[in-house]
This record gives sequence, C-alpha cells and structure tokens, in this order.
Amino acid sequence: MRRLSAAACLALTAACALPPEGVSQQDLALYDTAVASIGCSMVTESDYLAAGIQTGLTRQQLLDITAYRLSSGGAERLPGGGVKLTTGACA
Repeated sequence: MRRLSAAACLALTAACALPPEGVSQQDLALYDTAVASIGCSMVTESDYLAAGIQTGLTRQQLLDITAYRLSSGGAERLPGGGVKLTTGACA
C-alpha cells in the first residue's frame, strides 16, 4: 500500500509543470504581457525579437517559457507552426 501511494505521488508530481529554472513569476507575467501585445502568438523570429525586447529575456528563456506554457495548458500549438497563448488577455 505504501509503495502504491509513493507511486501515485510521483506520478502527480511529474504531471505538474514547473516554471523553467531561473524564471520568476514576474518574468512569466512580462512574457504574457509581451505576447499579448503582439497578438497572442509566437510564430516568427520577429515575434521572439519583439517579446525579447519588451521583457529583457533571452531567446532561450522565451523558448523555455513557451514550452512551459504548452506543458501547463496555457498555450496551444498552431496548425501552421508556432504557439498561441490561451490564458489571461489571450483567452
């Protein structure tokens, strides 16, 4: 029984998406605001450049946050490529 409980806790922990290491809640909020300001989608290089300029985040941080938003249900992949936020101002 104890082994089953430990396995269940581990599975639940693995299912929870954690923000990228080194990214604060403020960084996540800045990302959301920046992406909302460019139409809620990150598709082209210019989208990432605009978000980077607005937030001060590196390209890798933007990619990590985008992956986090996808894994946590806060974004969805677009059929033609790219990602669209689905929460906050972009809901």
